[in-house]
Amino acid sequence: MTNGWIDIKNTDMMLIMGGNPAENHPCGFKWAIEAKLHRNAKTIVVDPRLTRTAATADMYVQIRAGADIAFLGGLINYAIGNNRIAKDYLVNYTNASFIIKDGFKLPEDGLYSGFDPEKKVYDKKTWNYEEGGDLAGKPVAGTPPEKTPPPLPPGAMPPPPALPPKIAFDLSLQHPRCVYQLLKKQYERYTPEMVERITGIPRDQFLKAADLFTSVRKDGDMKKVATIIYAVGWTQHSFGTQIIRTAAVLQLLMGNVGRAGGGVNALRGHSNIQGATDMAGIFDILPGYLKMPNPTDVDLATFLKRTTPTVSKPDPWDSFNYWSNTPKFAVSLMKAMYGAAATKENDWAFHYLPKIDRNYSWVNIWNDMYEGKIKGIFAFGMNGVMIGPDSNKNIDALKKADWLVVCEIYPDETSEFWRAPGISADDMKKINTTVYRLPGAGFAEKDGTFVNSARWLQWKNVAVPPPGQARLDQEILATIFLKVRDLYKKEGGKFPDPVLNASFAYTNPYNPSLAEVAKEINGKALADITDPKTNITIKAGQQLPGFAWLKDDGTTLSGNWLYCGSWTEAGAMMQRRGTDDPSGLGIYPNWGWSWPANRRVMYNRASCDLEGKPYDPSRRQVWWDEAKQSWVGVDVPDFKVDSAPKDHMGPFIMNPEGIGRLFVPLGGLQDGPFPEHYEPIESPLANPLHPNQSSNPITKTYKTDLDKYAKPGQGFDVICTTYRLTEHYHYWTKNNPMNVQLVPEPFVEVPAELADRMGIRGGEKVKVTSARAHYIAKAMVTRRIRPMKIDGKETFQIGIPIHWGFRGIVEDDGRTAKTLANQLTPTVIDPNAFTPEFKGFLVKIEKV
Repeated sequence: MTNGWIDIKNTDMMLIMGGNPAENHPCGFKWAIEAKLHRNAKTIVVDPRLTRTAATADMYVQIRAGADIAFLGGLINYAIGNNRIAKDYLVNYTNASFIIKDGFKLPEDGLYSGFDPEKKVYDKKTWNYEEGGDLAGKPVAGTPPEKTPPPLPPGAMPPPPALPPKIAFDLSLQHPRCVYQLLKKQYERYTPEMVERITGIPRDQFLKAADLFTSVRKDGDMKKVATIIYAVGWTQHSFGTQIIRTAAVLQLLMGNVGRAGGGVNALRGHSNIQGATDMAGIFDILPGYLKMPNPTDVDLATFLKRTTPTVSKPDPWDSFNYWSNTPKFAVSLMKAMYGAAATKENDWAFHYLPKIDRNYSWVNIWNDMYEGKIKGIFAFGMNGVMIGPDSNKNIDALKKADWLVVCEIYPDETSEFWRAPGISADDMKKINTTVYRLPGAGFAEKDGTFVNSARWLQWKNVAVPPPGQARLDQEILATIFLKVRDLYKKEGGKFPDPVLNASFAYTNPYNPSLAEVAKEINGKALADITDPKTNITIKAGQQLPGFAWLKDDGTTLSGNWLYCGSWTEAGAMMQRRGTDDPSGLGIYPNWGWSWPANRRVMYNRASCDLEGKPYDPSRRQVWWDEAKQSWVGVDVPDFKVDSAPKDHMGPFIMNPEGIGRLFVPLGGLQDGPFPEHYEPIESPLANPLHPNQSSNPITKTYKTDLDKYAKPGQGFDVICTTYRLTEHYHYWTKNNPMNVQLVPEPFVEVPAELADRMGIRGGEKVKVTSARAHYIAKAMVTRRIRPMKIDGKETFQIGIPIHWGFRGIVEDDGRTAKTLANQLTPTVIDPNAFTPEFKGFLVKIEKV
């Protein structure tokens, strides 16, 4: 979230898409209701199903699953066409005025400039700013030729394209190659008529929704603010990243980012997904979103040169470019990981880090296991069989593995994959996978932190001890690590150094205290360090008060720079429970601790005009104090505190340009600098915008014998989406009697019109078949999903909850086929975040 749960109460307008917070985030949804009750905030809910969230809305709009970019692109077109934009914000706080290189092409035919049809990748050199100065009012000319680079040494690779240090710009926004004009041209194709063809939303209904959402900028009003709220209904598409980007473009265009009640706010589906991502629970980052080394990073200097951005901006403006501190964050991380073994002489142990040479994302791991490239897997709190996609492929992958280690609190479909329906006793005898089942601890049986959607670190205490032989997660992991290290000490290996030299100096290394780990993540001084501005000294061994103290000379240690400040010499900030809220905005500065720097709303400098005065004084967050020559406020300013408004420093301090990006230059995104509507891999129609390039051209599909995709003419003509229920929590509440009693059996939501046509009655069993597998459950005949006209053709959608499998309480034994919803879903991933397309695939449905 750019903002936070409580901040939703400050909004005047909510657009909720790709999420169902009333049912999936019921505690957090109370803040949306607060906004309605106390601010008369309006709500627009766009969803394939009439959900409980939609039931509270001022306007509900039914959409075809997978058509979100077309709807949001239509809103962008409407906002521009009706002058419902934040003009000064747009000019000064975004890259709207920046000039793009000559030769850049928009995707009228479905392809941006630079596409390689053989490799299915883009050469992004035209996706860049033009170098130069102020071009306002000057004749339009082509991009000046680039300087010839010096010759490279033999065998050296040419450097990748870089952002120019000085960007050509036109503050009048009239230059045909400025970002604003390109944005306008990109989305002028997204007319109400085109939106209707793609999404199924009738033209008049779309126009009402567009008018309502953009009404916060009617007549140039800058006091009101709108928020966009989403969840995995956006991320789980082959273009999921770009859906979120479209929302960001819309919010920047309307000046809603950085403001109380505004922003683009992701609702996390688990209580610690945010923390897992912050701590590098994904393959391509290090803690704190530092980039992973790759094989071309021959030393630390090369790595830092590649990953540390340099300032790129219009010459008269200023940019904080906070990622320029990457060397400080990286060296402090290396000291946390390797302690005394990380020295200047050995490049701070940089060579101990793995260099990723290919994509190790979720679907690729299971594909590699299926192909025999991965011999074993640790599954800690991740039910890979149920998660899918294509659960049958994941089961077959586990059959081929040498070993599987599962740490769980219940037996699940992964730890007992051989019990899947269709596997006979004879089949089981042929499975040679050795399975180790480790009894772990549930969330109430261990302490530590949750990091919620709002980026709040909140400490939790143990409620009950783990039962029986169950052990804490850190005890299990530490035991495995120490045993492996003993083996390396005894037997050696090709490169034992990273294991032998890892810092593991906990009081009890076999069961580290999570409080010790949290302090290590925060970081401490390894030598006396002094701030030259304030003359304050932090003594060696003391906890650091914040990431501004981190150094690149080995005198500081921090396991994650973003969390620096969460456990200081004053104590555990994450354990605070202060309920004072002097602002009345729901900031609660003494409750827990939020990254970065206990800041509750990110980019909050953008809540003020060019002079540093809040757009809405009644919801002021930060402001420029002329007397103090400093930024002050009720929230922590997300800015260089002594940068006066006259300096024109951009408020988006993590970008080298200092501004919000309407256009993402170079390699920021793999499939286009602007979002474009592409059809899901399995779609009932050709893309009306460009039928010859219907789906995302660089989306990855797979080629094993199990990877099958629905094609036109095969009879798969019903759109299917998956979702969660309030009464169940993913895949483990089916082990809880109370949850099972609430909703004991799986079901399929079937539109009443489709059921009537097929002679299906509520409670009768139906068989849903995709190109990969089938799913059997009872039909829930409903009017919450209505038929839609998609490009003039009547189209049906169905919905399937994800929760049931072949393990859990058996009081429903004999009443369910024990098939898995994710047996149906396709193995296809978003090219940016590598998330599978669980939403919007094709099926056929029939009575059993």
